[in-house]
Amino acid sequence: MNLVPVTEFLVKSVVKEPDLISVKQYDEDDTIVLEVLASKDDMPYLIGRGGNVASAIRTVVIAASFTEENRKKVKINFDSF
Repeated sequence: MNLVPVTEFLVKSVVKEPDLISVKQYDEDDTIVLEVLASKDDMPYLIGRGGNVASAIRTVVIAASFTEENRKKVKINFDSF
């Protein structure tokens, strides 16, 4: 399952510079890893106060990943450049 479009939409909705967002998906044994790269200035908007925004993004992406054929865990890493 490709979760990149869902993650990109959510992340680009909360940052000031959406053109600089990069989302990549890596499949491991039993885990789907999503790597979100944003500018250093956008990280406070992406993480949110107390991590609330990042937690909400994780919740929506994990909910979108549930299908009958997908039984993998989803991990999202937020990083800056």
